Amino acid sequence: MRSIASGILAGICATVVLSALMVLKSMTGFLPELDIINMLAAIVAGGPTIGWILHFAVGAFWGIAFSVVHDFLPGGNAVVEGIVFGLIAWLMMMLLLMPMAGGGVFGLMIGVMAPIMTGMLHIVFGAVMGWTYQRLTLNDVL
Repeated sequence: MRSIASGILAGICATVVLSALMVLKSMTGFLPELDIINMLAAIVAGGPTIGWILHFAVGAFWGIAFSVVHDFLPGGNAVVEGIVFGLIAWLMMMLLLMPMAGGGVFGLMIGVMAPIMTGMLHIVFGAVMGWTYQRLTLNDVL
């Protein structure tokens, strides 16, 4: 049970970092058509608040999933395992979420930069989640 709680917290921490990068991306005006929050909101016919809630719920869910499967991932340490996991989550996003949100497979209807940008964000997400999870479980915080 402790590892699941650690996974949830690690997923939320990684989502905070990911969110900061997403906001920074928006502030710079780079790739404005790639707006994950509004894409999530559109899937459930909600507004931006619903999009943000879903965004953090998905991050917590990925934290739970990571806590269950991290021992089976290649890498040898939690940061690399988190990156591998992040790339798996990215692939699922590109094949399921992007088409559901109208961006096409791999988000290519948005542009060629969409899969590159989201891939980079998922690598950061996975690294932060793995690092945080490792710190929480090694120090027996949760």
